[in-house]
Amino acid sequence: MQKLNQTVLISGILAGICAAFLTLGATAQSSMSFLLYAASAMPVLVAGLGWGNAAAIVAVLSAAFLGALAVSPIFALTISIFTLVPAGWLSHLANLARPASELGGPEDLLAWYPLSGIVLHLCGLITLSVVILGTMIGYGPELVSQLVDAMMTSVQAREAGFTPDATALSQTKSLLVLMLPMIQGGLWVIMLFAAYYFACRMVNSFGKGLRPREDIAAALRMHRNAIFVFLAGIVMTFVGGTVAMVGAVICGTFGAGFLMAGYAALHHRSKGKDWRWPVLVLSYISAVFVFPLLIILVLGLSDVRSTISLTPVRKSDNNETDN
Repeated sequence: MQKLNQTVLISGILAGICAAFLTLGATAQSSMSFLLYAASAMPVLVAGLGWGNAAAIVAVLSAAFLGALAVSPIFALTISIFTLVPAGWLSHLANLARPASELGGPEDLLAWYPLSGIVLHLCGLITLSVVILGTMIGYGPELVSQLVDAMMTSVQAREAGFTPDATALSQTKSLLVLMLPMIQGGLWVIMLFAAYYFACRMVNSFGKGLRPREDIAAALRMHRNAIFVFLAGIVMTFVGGTVAMVGAVICGTFGAGFLMAGYAALHHRSKGKDWRWPVLVLSYISAVFVFPLLIILVLGLSDVRSTISLTPVRKSDNNETDN
């Protein structure tokens, strides 16, 4: 037991150091900052998925402590809210399992927490994180207006003849107030899920994963209750003010979840088909346009369900139980 505790402690500390270095690297490399911030979730996920909740907690605390020492306590709080805590919570959910007999299944099997529930939690956590961080920085129409004005000033400094239309500029500012948190929340959901996916592959590759490897194309669907949250977010965007900005975040985060589910459904339905690769390549290339993305989004909205993975009970299982 002492050896196990030492292993968990060392694994968590090393993961925390790695996560801290990635976040510090993100502050120095502005062009790669978004990817490095997302990658900083992987060490915490690897620690949690491979060695359990204790290792994930140690990793989160270690990374936050190093961030506070190297930059500031506010920086440590920011990375904890936006990256470290969501990563630790995802690893906790992924390790949850209960006897399949409790769900009406065979007694010799374990039922793992469904992937749809994990993505639902991810969307909710990122929504909360973006709202908290937006409050911390004072995000709103005034801040967006200042950013747009600074950008226009920079453009005019390079091109003296450039004169923006006042009406178009005002409309752009109003649109960006909702679009910026929507895009940020959506991209962050996708990036953190990608970190979760690669972390699962990593721990399974060296035989430490507690959760069995899943067929993501078959299992990745959104929870049916997410539809109501997504629709509520759309309605909130028409209210105006702070409510509209929160609604935009919800649209971005949960929309990203349905978008991932749509692509997963497309992968699953195209297996073994002759048209598989042309359609997949075309769907990803056309993702830069709005209309093709809406088709994938509708595909995700039309297929909502929870798929539960079942595995035989092992004597050495150290997974959490969902009671």
